[in-house]
Amino acid sequence: MEAEYVTTPFGRRPMTLAMLTAQRRAEHGKPVRSVDKWKIYRALCEAKPLLGVTDRALAVLNALLSFYPKSELSDEVNLIVFPSNEQLSLRAHGMAEQTIRRHLAALIAAGLLVRRDSPNGKRYARRNRAGDLNEAYGFSLAPLLARWEEIERLAAQVVAERLHMQDLRERISLHRRDIAKLIATAVAEAVEGSWDTVHTGFRALIDGLPRSPTAAELEALLNKLGRLHGEIIKRLETHMKATEISGNPYQNERHIQNSDSESQIESEAKAKSPVPIFVNMDVPSAAPNRVEAAKAAEDFGSTSPVPQHRHPDAIAGMHTGVKSFPLDLVLRACPDISAYGPTGAIQSWRDLLSASLVVRSMLDISPGAYQEAHAVMGAENTATVIACILQRAPHINSAGGYLRHLARRTQKGEFAIGPMLMSLLRAHTAPTAGKAA
Repeated sequence: MEAEYVTTPFGRRPMTLAMLTAQRRAEHGKPVRSVDKWKIYRALCEAKPLLGVTDRALAVLNALLSFYPKSELSDEVNLIVFPSNEQLSLRAHGMAEQTIRRHLAALIAAGLLVRRDSPNGKRYARRNRAGDLNEAYGFSLAPLLARWEEIERLAAQVVAERLHMQDLRERISLHRRDIAKLIATAVAEAVEGSWDTVHTGFRALIDGLPRSPTAAELEALLNKLGRLHGEIIKRLETHMKATEISGNPYQNERHIQNSDSESQIESEAKAKSPVPIFVNMDVPSAAPNRVEAAKAAEDFGSTSPVPQHRHPDAIAGMHTGVKSFPLDLVLRACPDISAYGPTGAIQSWRDLLSASLVVRSMLDISPGAYQEAHAVMGAENTATVIACILQRAPHINSAGGYLRHLARRTQKGEFAIGPMLMSLLRAHTAPTAGKAA
């Protein structure tokens, strides 16, 4: 390695303590036999965020390394390269000389190069009679060799952080998918809870993430989503256990006519001033803002008492002013719904409810509109109304808006399902009567 002689810059360039430190570090560094110069360069490319150098500066360094004749940097040979700015520009893919000077200064400031200026400021070398370098002036690559272990450690740190960020993003993506589908399942199965508020809060958590988040922000979001995911799973499991204990109402046609064990129904008095079922959610039911919704989702994920499942006998009679009709009458008035049954036919109210969920998605009825109708009319009547909407689908512009409108009219006592069914039934029986005549 070069003799331990400290040089100063040529011309008006001042000497700095950073230059002195870089030179002494290169001269008194831990002895290293040899390291592949391109291995050092690849590690520098990984560690550049921590070293404070840009990709353009590394392109200039790549050009400088190409002027070193050997593939390995060794402490036993002269590590000075002395290309002219013109030749350096050609190796740097035509980069302007002014730009090259700026990036060379950045590499020197980062302690990756040491400038060895000649008496006249030119870069050149003197050789002995055998052709070996006797004295060279230009840029010394010795700091790269001296700092190799540090550069390798910084590169490993950057790679580890990148892999950690990638793992956090993957886990957050899995939580996003799982929570969205679990909420949709809870709405489809009519599990008790203000699921619209939960979904709004969930979206607020996701949308509140910065465009370029840090690892700490991703970890905080993952923690919140994990709590929310676990709480939703507990609510669904509690609902399943309560349903098994109370019995399946769809096995009894006589029982299903006047009750709905799976509906999330409030009394008509409570409908005027809705209160979320989940006690930890202090979020208004009507259009919560993003901050409140995010807080609601976090509270939902925290420990909170699980509401007891209502017994079917307690729910019976809660839907005021809404009368259920025989299944046979509904199928004769709305025959199109039969094609969406589990087996291509509808044999029971359970089949009709399953078919209505399929039709709801097909008609693009939002979960909020379906849940509002479900709370006001009950499961059977909501399925009946969806069957009627399907029958008249060519004449309805927005099925979701129409269902929401009918639910609000029902809540005010201004709508009954009977006339709608009778009208559809007459529409189907009239052509038959005409042919008979």
